[in-house]
Amino acid sequence: MLSRIGESLFWIGRYLERADDTARLLDVQMQMLVEDPSTDEITSCEQLFAVMGIEDFDGVPNRWSMLDNLAYDQKSPTSIAAVIGSMREAARSARETLSTDVWSAINTTWQGVPAATSMRPVEMFNWVRRRTAMISGSADDSMPRDQGWYFYVLGRNIERADMTARLLSTAASAGGSGVAWQNTLRACGGYESFLRTYRGIERDSAAAEYLLLDRWFPRSLVSSLSEAERALTRLDVAGRRAGFSDEALRLLGRARTEIEYRPLNELLETMPFEMERLQRACSAASDAITARYFAQENWHMWTGRVSL
Repeated sequence: MLSRIGESLFWIGRYLERADDTARLLDVQMQMLVEDPSTDEITSCEQLFAVMGIEDFDGVPNRWSMLDNLAYDQKSPTSIAAVIGSMREAARSARETLSTDVWSAINTTWQGVPAATSMRPVEMFNWVRRRTAMISGSADDSMPRDQGWYFYVLGRNIERADMTARLLSTAASAGGSGVAWQNTLRACGGYESFLRTYRGIERDSAAAEYLLLDRWFPRSLVSSLSEAERALTRLDVAGRRAGFSDEALRLLGRARTEIEYRPLNELLETMPFEMERLQRACSAASDAITARYFAQENWHMWTGRVSL
């Protein structure tokens, strides 16, 4: 039972972040199609499908098939509507550990999906971001800082790193245009803080540096991976003096250092490859977490409250 609850909280965090970030990514894509007339719609949508790992889809790759597969269609496992449904199912499995506020926020969001799927794209994206912010705020205010909290935080930050990598791949695939990077910063909620940090200088390389390496911006890759590492450290009650017994911690730490300690120019030259490699690392770390913490035979390794 404890294993089931821990896994459910982990996936609540992942689904919550996935719904939010998919809305952000689609918002960026739609703005690029509208604001940059030189963008080839079919090629751009094909690249987005590839970034999101969608290989088989019906129809021509355009903005309408993109919205159908990634936003509206509840039968598409990659759509926002389906992800919200999966989050609600995970919440049902951990209902006894969730506060009334968190459960109510998740359940109300799920009940609002039919109405949201009839909205215009921009309205739906804004609705998703408001609802995910409400769920996140309710969790932050009411969840005790025990192991369940750290599984939730771990899931959110692994998913955030993965989805930020997809956003960066989308911007890079647009040829590194200024419009693409500005829209990506806005989608991540970091445009204003970016301008303050770089004193109004809008360079593509500075925008990429901010989203990749800034330790103070919570949606940067380095920040997300660092938070995931900290959550895993809290969950590792063994407290090894040397090395890593946790394969997920090793994978995430290596992925972070390969980004954090490389020259920015090298990262920019191979951005799509580096982002794909990071996504593979996040996937492998997720598998390692499942094997270590959610298998029933391994549950004895982390029973008890986490020391703060």
